[in-house]
Amino acid sequence: MSKHTPDLDAVSAGTLADYAAVAAAFEAGTRDHDVSQNVDALLRHLPGDRPLDILDFGCGPGRDLRTFAARGHRPVGLDGVAEFVAMARASGAGEVWQQDFLHLDLPPAAFDGVFANASLFHVPGAVLPRVLGQLHATLRPGGALFASNPRGANQEGWARGRYGVWHDWPQWQALLEAAGFEALEHYYRPAGLPREQQPWLASVWRRP
Repeated sequence: MSKHTPDLDAVSAGTLADYAAVAAAFEAGTRDHDVSQNVDALLRHLPGDRPLDILDFGCGPGRDLRTFAARGHRPVGLDGVAEFVAMARASGAGEVWQQDFLHLDLPPAAFDGVFANASLFHVPGAVLPRVLGQLHATLRPGGALFASNPRGANQEGWARGRYGVWHDWPQWQALLEAAGFEALEHYYRPAGLPREQQPWLASVWRRP
C-alpha cells in the first residue's frame, strides 16, 4: 500500500465524477448482475425471524436495495453519486442517503447489517480505519458487515478514472480486526473458477 496520503478531496471528486459521467450505462450494465451469493452470505449471519435494518453502503442505482426489500427487510441506501441516489430513490425500495464515503454521518447502532458490495475499495488506505470504525459504530451489537472488493497485492492508486485499493486477505483481515470486527467467513468470486479467475474477495464480519 502507498505510504503517501493522497489528496482526499481529489480522490472523492474524481471518483464520483467518473461514476456520474457513466451513470446510465453503469445501471444498465450491472442491473442483471447476480450477487445473490453475497446477499445470502450477509443474511445467513443475521436473525432470520424478523425484518432487518440493512445499510446498503455504496448502493449505486439501487439493484440490491430492491433485493433486500423483496426479501422483507428494511434497507437504507447510501451513495455519493447524485445520479445513483436519484435512481435508487426512484426504485421505491427504501430511503436513500447521499453521503461521500470520506465524510460520513451515520447514526449509532442503527443497523443489523451493512452490505458493502464493491464499494469500500474506493476508500484510501489512510482513512479506511476511520471509515471502518464508523461502520462498526452504526451496527448494532451482534450485527454483521459484508464486504466485497477486487483483490490484489495491496496496491493503491488511480485506475481508469477511479481511486482504489486492491487488498489481499491478510491485510484486509488485519484492518477489519483492528476496527473491532470478528471474522465470520471469506471466499473468492465468481464461484467455481480457478483462483486466478476470481478477482473478488468477499468477507463477512461480526460486531461482537
